[in-house]
Amino acid sequence: MAIRNKNYELLQRDALQQLQLERLQAVLNRVYLNVSFYRNLLDEAEIAPEDIASLDDLSRIPFTTKESLLQNQPYGMFALPLREVVRLQSTSGTTREPVVVGYTKNDVEHWTELVARVLMAGGVTKDDVVQISFDYGLFTGALGFHYGAELIGATVIPCSRLNAEKQIAVMRNYRTTVLVCTPTFALHLVDVMNRQGISPAELPLSVALLGSEPWSETVREEIEDGLHITALDNYGLSEIIGPGVAAECEEKNGLHIAEDHFIPEIIDPETEQVLPDGEMGELVLTTITKEAFPMIRYRTGDLTSLDHSVCSCGRTLVRMSRITRRTDDMIFIQGVKVLSSQIEQILAEVEGTEPHYRLNVDRSGALDKLEVSVEVSSNIFFDEVKKLNALQKEIQRRLEEMMGFSIRVRLVEPMSIQKWKDTSENNH
Repeated sequence: MAIRNKNYELLQRDALQQLQLERLQAVLNRVYLNVSFYRNLLDEAEIAPEDIASLDDLSRIPFTTKESLLQNQPYGMFALPLREVVRLQSTSGTTREPVVVGYTKNDVEHWTELVARVLMAGGVTKDDVVQISFDYGLFTGALGFHYGAELIGATVIPCSRLNAEKQIAVMRNYRTTVLVCTPTFALHLVDVMNRQGISPAELPLSVALLGSEPWSETVREEIEDGLHITALDNYGLSEIIGPGVAAECEEKNGLHIAEDHFIPEIIDPETEQVLPDGEMGELVLTTITKEAFPMIRYRTGDLTSLDHSVCSCGRTLVRMSRITRRTDDMIFIQGVKVLSSQIEQILAEVEGTEPHYRLNVDRSGALDKLEVSVEVSSNIFFDEVKKLNALQKEIQRRLEEMMGFSIRVRLVEPMSIQKWKDTSENNH
């Protein structure tokens, strides 16, 4: 089993912790000097960077949240002037304001190296042809895998927004061996192949590296059976770096976190206390090598647990369990994060609607479909067909612009959802 960087991925725990502490102290000094948010955060907590003398002291520092980032957009969280930033990207933008993130030349090199580790942990080599089906652009997923694959010498096919039929044609014609996409898109490919009568034996695929949304073991089995491949999970988020934070190896026994670049903690989301190994809680990450956009104790909202035992692959890095839930009201549709608060904000801006709605997710097909039922204001009559059609189209347009995928909007009578909510615990 190939390991990209044995100096770090096989590092003994005491040596790794010493490295983490040295890098943590350096980044704390840097953000205290250059990022007013962190200077104020530490001053209010009466903590100086030199007070963090051990990794245990990290828990004394207050958390960074998504709200912190939004309040300091676009460049308030940058630790270096813009002239030293060589790339700008952002979170997916499913909130009203995506978070802008920056990379120095060293950041890009580190990121590329980390994704190369992800690929090699999945068995990818320079002899592979890697088809990347993430959307290229401000989102970090596609470019992260693109540069990582090129670093190990693999051939890259940047397929981006091609539909499933064309993606399958590319796989067959270009002899793709590795697929990079979301789990739901992989399921969609299986569905399309079945409809078209295409056998997995016609494709040279051997492995899929899947991310950007939670997925279950049942989904893994469906993808592996449907494509005759090995399907592996990987984890990353743009606020931290993008893909490359953690990934499964071929043992499929948890995701190895790149601890030489990130310090993970698990906290109780209610009490905010750090939890021991094995207990499920919210993942908190601290970056210790990022130059342009360092994050200190960033609350990811993702629920997982940690396991420090050595993996049978030989890697000594801590493993996190696969993400299946979040602490907030977020759901994933076609790899896109959807918050009910986003829906509420859109509806609050559209005249003629009530603040009552219901989200219906149809997961029966390969691609999830979202229907939003919205209560119409009592001052709009249901016999005003022209006005209702215009209202429905306006809500749909705004939601689709925000989410980036097709949404069905259904208008319902006043109080109908409110009455339904009174007898159900599973609605918005």
